[in-house]
Amino acid sequence: MIESRIQRRDVLLGAAAAGLGLASGSSWADSNWPTKPVTVVVPFPAGGGTDAFARPLAAQFSKSTGKTLVIDNRGGAGGTLGASIASKAAPDGYTLFMGAVHHAIAPSMYPKLDYDIEKDFIPLALLANVPQVVVVNPKTPSANFKQFLDYVKRNPAKLNYGSAGAGTSHHLAGELFKQQTGTFITHIPYRGAGPALQDLIGGNVDMMFDGLGSSANHIKSGRIKALMVSGPKRNPAFPDVPCASEVGLPDYTVTTWYGLWAPKGTPADVQARIVEEIKRLGTAEELKAVWASNGADYGGMTQQQFGAFVSSEVKRWAAVVKASGAKLD
Repeated sequence: MIESRIQRRDVLLGAAAAGLGLASGSSWADSNWPTKPVTVVVPFPAGGGTDAFARPLAAQFSKSTGKTLVIDNRGGAGGTLGASIASKAAPDGYTLFMGAVHHAIAPSMYPKLDYDIEKDFIPLALLANVPQVVVVNPKTPSANFKQFLDYVKRNPAKLNYGSAGAGTSHHLAGELFKQQTGTFITHIPYRGAGPALQDLIGGNVDMMFDGLGSSANHIKSGRIKALMVSGPKRNPAFPDVPCASEVGLPDYTVTTWYGLWAPKGTPADVQARIVEEIKRLGTAEELKAVWASNGADYGGMTQQQFGAFVSSEVKRWAAVVKASGAKLD
């Protein structure tokens, strides 16, 4: 009987030791993330501002880690469809979410979201901060911002502007512009900045309030014309384009920022590895060049700072939505 108990005890101890070994092995595997391809859900179609930063990041990630970073474009509903999909992904570090300022606006515009950007995601890193720019089709009657504004005031409701969707920063930037200039321009929502830009280039919409990340190459090529960048200073990538303060709009400050999140429940050691890798990617000369050409600043925030920043943006845009009376079209 005693011998039987001893044998049973040894079996239990052995099983426990094996379990600890497996747990240790699992932790070891997690801390060595990535061991396989990683998917990043981008909640807009290809060709928009998020893509302008996601794809160079993916190329650099593959070069740095030897693993593929797969961009999964899931456009629709002002970026909230892709966010919903990402919020329900396995919290193992192999599905991440690259969202934007739009996702701080969405809680005020979409009352029935099935996810919460502050509760269902873990903030990892601010990737890029880009000023908004007022861009027009070259055929729009305006040689400069002053002429454009005069034309809009004389012709209320004659012009329209495209956006990445209702409730996005493009939409709210337009509403803020109308509020501060006392003008009226019709809003045309699209399923992402990419399709809106194509229609702007083609002359199907007159203007956009876009992030420099998606507009930069089209401005440089002459397919669209930049009239103003938001904020108190000119952007180094486009030194000839006046800033909002210079054209009489000192309070018109709108930036499009892009960030990286993981689904809630992602282990702390995996989070740490992702943040470490993102920080390393930010020092790559290739990425620095892309960010500079798009008029962007790299993030540089800690996880905690990024989380606090997102919370402050949710509150800030709620106030803008309320003041402007913006609604879903």
